[in-house]
Amino acid sequence: MKKTVKEPVKLSNHKSQAKEVVATVAQNRPGTPISDRKAEEARMAQALQNYEQALKQMQAQKFDKAKPLFEKVIATGPRELADRAKVHLNICEQQLSRQQNTFNTPEEHYDYAVSLMNMGDFVGAREHFEALTRERPNLDFVWYGLAVLDCLTGRTNQSLENLATAIRLNPQTRFQARNDSDFRNMADDPRFTELLYPEGTISY
Repeated sequence: MKKTVKEPVKLSNHKSQAKEVVATVAQNRPGTPISDRKAEEARMAQALQNYEQALKQMQAQKFDKAKPLFEKVIATGPRELADRAKVHLNICEQQLSRQQNTFNTPEEHYDYAVSLMNMGDFVGAREHFEALTRERPNLDFVWYGLAVLDCLTGRTNQSLENLATAIRLNPQTRFQARNDSDFRNMADDPRFTELLYPEGTISY
């Protein structure tokens, strides 16, 4: 079972990059008549505003509100900004599709919970992980995913309990956890060490 945790979207980076794109486009059209130039600047300013608002909605996991804003940028904004908006629009559509579909297997449900965790939506991820633990309490990877989430959000005791459950269900999970950087917050906790290296398993 593969799992990765990515850094949340950094809104400030995307904003500054978008502004640089708009500024570059404006500088490349110095010969445009003043009246036309003002209209063009107003159009680009509106596109930039829509883009920034869409990013905020996307970061808040409100993909249904972000989608039409990105579509406006694509339709009316400069090409460079529209290209960026297309990338984000694709992500929004994927997330909306996942939210609208039911999960055919617990693995699909788990993958969706992991995707929420990857994007920094820890509240949403917890809801899905906990639902899975109720529905499929015998699946080790579900408890493992919840243990990772607990560790990332500072819930050390809960993380240790859930990781212990995952290991009880599948002892091989112990070896996965040893090499998982997502548990680095507990690396110095002796309880974590005892859980991963029970007596007789430490090699020097």
